[in-house]
Amino acid sequence: MEEETKNKVNSQLRQDIITGDWVVIATGRGKRPDDFKKRKEEEISENNEECLFCDTEKSHQEKDVLIYKDADDEWTLKVFPNKFPAFSQPVALRKLIHQEEGPYFWMEGVGYHEVIVTRDHQKNIGQLDPLLVAEILDAYQTRYLELMNKKLVRYIEIFHNHGKEAGASIAHPHSQLVAIPVISPYIKLEIDGAESYFGANKKCVFCDIIQWELEKKERIVFENERFVAFCPFASRAAFEVWVLPKKHQPYFERMSEEDKIDGGVALKQVIAKISKVLDFPAFNFYLHTSPCDGKDYPHYHWHIEILPKTSVWAGFELSTGIEVSAIEPEKAAKYLSKA
Repeated sequence: MEEETKNKVNSQLRQDIITGDWVVIATGRGKRPDDFKKRKEEEISENNEECLFCDTEKSHQEKDVLIYKDADDEWTLKVFPNKFPAFSQPVALRKLIHQEEGPYFWMEGVGYHEVIVTRDHQKNIGQLDPLLVAEILDAYQTRYLELMNKKLVRYIEIFHNHGKEAGASIAHPHSQLVAIPVISPYIKLEIDGAESYFGANKKCVFCDIIQWELEKKERIVFENERFVAFCPFASRAAFEVWVLPKKHQPYFERMSEEDKIDGGVALKQVIAKISKVLDFPAFNFYLHTSPCDGKDYPHYHWHIEILPKTSVWAGFELSTGIEVSAIEPEKAAKYLSKA
């Protein structure tokens, strides 16, 4: 009877052991990659004659803060201030003051907002040369090291939106870096979870997860000498993938040249696999690392989270905060690893 009941269950509640968040793996909703395909390859091949990032002189008013060139002296990657920043650079502000307004409070939205652009208008990261992807990671690191010591900066978020469904307002592939005066609630939740796990087990929770995934190999998507990529046990979305350094590393900005090369290969391969299996979907990826607020975070472990846009939040997700994935991460990993 127990086995019969088990076979009839079409969903599981799984808990993220880092944050404590719950997700629903609703296996009865979608089972093959075709069920998640939304966007065709030809849709990303848009005309680039009017692209602001192909002609970067039109896309920003200030100078490039970083530029990489090839052997022919042609630029391959540029970093420049966002023309429409979410945060304004602090000019004379020396400290943040919480302003009270009745039961509420607010403070100035100061920070730094930059754009990291690769030259090719059509190729996503999965289609680039691995060395160029390593160059992207190098640009992330270089700008991180420059901005982490700025006054009022406590956290730096680096993210990449690809496709309209993922929030990209410009089709040309690009990443963004935002240096802000607060630590985001989600990062704080991850840090608290990592600290709690270490207190109970005297081990890094991310390192334990990596060891388990490498042993079981049920959710592995890709690995090389220094990095591993897998679909998380409590995946929030179908075909979600995390990319992590195998060696314990709390701080992204301290990654070595070898890390950037292997990390570039891992990031390229995972996005290439997602593009192949899901027919070039829109996706987001973002980098989570320790804050730069002057404190030590020895038990955290930096990583990249990649989420294809395979569904949208509806009433259940919005009202509960519990996300629903329509495919088991084990099955998603099998499709991706074979791609």
